[in-house]
Amino acid sequence: MPPQIATVLFAVGIAGLFWLDRDSSARTSKALWLPVIWLWLSGSRPPSAWLGMNMTEIPGQPPPTSTLDELLAASLMLLGVMVMLRRRRDLMVMLRASWPIVLYFAYCLLSLIGSDYPAWGLKRWVRALGDVIMVLVVVTDAQPTAALRRLLSRVGFVLLPASVLLIRYYPWIGQGFDPWGGSRAFLGVTTNKNILGVLVQVVTLGTLWQVIVLLRDKTQPKRKRRLLAQGILLYFGLSLLMTAHSATCEACFALGAGLMLLIARPFFAARPAAVHALVLTMVLAGGLTLLFGGQAEVAESLGRDPSLTGRTELWKQVIPMAPNMISGAGFETFWVGPRVARFYAMRGGLNMTNEAHNGYIEVYLNLGWLGVCLIALILVHGYRKAARAFRRDPALGALLLAYIVTAAIYNITEAGFRMLGLPWLFLLLAIVAASRIISLGRTAPESDRESDRPPGSPGVLDLDDWTGLGDPRAIEKTAALRRTAIRGTREGIVARKGILTVQVG
Repeated sequence: MPPQIATVLFAVGIAGLFWLDRDSSARTSKALWLPVIWLWLSGSRPPSAWLGMNMTEIPGQPPPTSTLDELLAASLMLLGVMVMLRRRRDLMVMLRASWPIVLYFAYCLLSLIGSDYPAWGLKRWVRALGDVIMVLVVVTDAQPTAALRRLLSRVGFVLLPASVLLIRYYPWIGQGFDPWGGSRAFLGVTTNKNILGVLVQVVTLGTLWQVIVLLRDKTQPKRKRRLLAQGILLYFGLSLLMTAHSATCEACFALGAGLMLLIARPFFAARPAAVHALVLTMVLAGGLTLLFGGQAEVAESLGRDPSLTGRTELWKQVIPMAPNMISGAGFETFWVGPRVARFYAMRGGLNMTNEAHNGYIEVYLNLGWLGVCLIALILVHGYRKAARAFRRDPALGALLLAYIVTAAIYNITEAGFRMLGLPWLFLLLAIVAASRIISLGRTAPESDRESDRPPGSPGVLDLDDWTGLGDPRAIEKTAALRRTAIRGTREGIVARKGILTVQVG
C-alpha cells in the first residue's frame, strides 16, 4: 500500500477511535488538552525534529535546544499555571497531600548551589516543573477519573497508531539503528526503542484498566462503542510492545498487568494485607535478582545479554565518578563538563552514553544519597496513598499501584526518574491522583468544583465519580442527593441523566 493512502486510512481510523470513545456523560475541562499536548510532545520527537531542525549533541556540553521547543513548552506551562490559579484551593490541598514531591523538588533546587553548572541545572529544573503542572491539571479536574480516562485515550489514539504507520510505511522515519544491540530498531514516533517501549507500556496499562472497567460495569454509557475503541487501542499497544522489543518495558507491562488482574479479584479486594504481600514479593523478586547476581538468568530468559547490554560494567565505571556522595553533582548536571569527556575516553566507541541506565544510580550521581533517600520516600508515600485509594476504588487503585510498582522496577535497568520522562511523569500522576481520590472521599464535592467555575454559574456533580470511590460516606451522600432530586426542584436541584446541576449564588 502506498504511504499516502496508508496515511489517509490511519487518519480516518484515528478519528473513528475518538468518535467511538465519546462519552457525553463526562464533563471534563477543556484545560485537559494541555497535559494531552504535553504528553504528545514528551512521548514523541520534539517539534523541531519533526520539522527537520536536527541539532548535533556535543559530548560534555549541555544538549542543544530549539527555540521553537522552548517556546511551546513555556506556553503550555504558562497556560497550566493560569488554570491552577483558578483551582488554587484544590492546588493547595494536593501540594500538602504530596509533600514528599514538593520536598524533592525543593532539594533539587538547593542542590544547584554547589553545582559546576547551576544555570543549566536551573533551566532543567524549571522545565521539570512542567510535569508537575500538567499532573495537577489532570487530577484537579472536576471529574478526575474521567479526566485520567480521557488523557490516556487521547494520547494513545494518536501516538500508538502513528507509530505503527511510521514503522510500516515510513521506515526511514520510524526505524533506525540500535547502537547497543547493533541491529535494526523500531522507533515509531519516538527517537529510541526504549522510549517507544515505555510509551506503549504506560498507555497500554491504562487501556487495560479501561477495558476491565467496561467489561465489569455494564451500566457504563456507550459501553459497546467505547469497549471497541479501547479494545483496538489495546491491540495496537500489545503489537507495538512486541515490535519495540524493549525487554524492560515488556517485563514491566507483564508485571503491571498481572498485578492489576490479580488484585482486582474479590479475594484481594477484601484483604489489603494480601495486596501488600503480593506487591512486596514482586518488588523483592526483581530487586534481589540484581543484587545477588541472578541477573544473567533473568536477562537470558528475556532475550538479553547477561550483562544487561553492558549496564553492569557501566555501573561499575560511573558510580565512583560521583563528585559528592551526599549531594551529588547537582540536579541534572552530572553529564555535563570534563568528567563526561573522561568517561567517554574510558568507554569509547558505541558504548558511549549520557545516562547511567539505572534510575537510582542516576539520582545518586546528580543528587547523592540525599536524593536517593527522597526518591525512596516518594515511592513509599505513593504506594501508601495508592493502597488507600485501592480500598475506595479497586479498579482505579489497581492501576495507580501498577504505575508505582512498575516505576520502581523499571528504574533498575533504565534511568526513569528524569524530567520529561514518561515513567517519572506517570509516577507523579499516580501518586497525586491517589491523593485526589482520598481527598474526594473526605470532602464535599461541591467545594471541589467551586475553584473551577465563576460565581453564579451551575456546578456539575458527577454521581458516578462518588459511587465509584466505594466510600460509605460518599454513597450515603449520593443517595441523599438523588432523593432530593426525585422530590423535585424546590431547592434548585435538577436531575438530568445521573448528573445534578446545582445553581450557586
